[in-house]
Amino acid sequence: MTEKETTSQIQSGAADLADLLQLPDIPRVRDRQGLVEAILPLISQMLNRDFEKLLQLCYRLDLGEQKLQEILTESPPEDVSHNLSSAIVDRQLLKIYFRNKYR
Repeated sequence: MTEKETTSQIQSGAADLADLLQLPDIPRVRDRQGLVEAILPLISQMLNRDFEKLLQLCYRLDLGEQKLQEILTESPPEDVSHNLSSAIVDRQLLKIYFRNKYR
């Protein structure tokens, strides 16, 4: 995303991701990195234990097969979860940006 995200966009993204990821609580975050860190444990768990569910989530978020493939094949193994969490947050924030822009 080229513009700096507002707090309301971050909170909206946190609420949307909490709903999609079925998190019991909406993460209280102030910035993009905080949101990435909030979903990182769940993404890591899904990557290791429920890959099919992770793929379904990426499809629902419209992450893009090419982006997902790039992260899975080109990222160092220790960075895959973080890079995937970051891509998910970026995609969600982009959706919110366009939703607000074209209301």
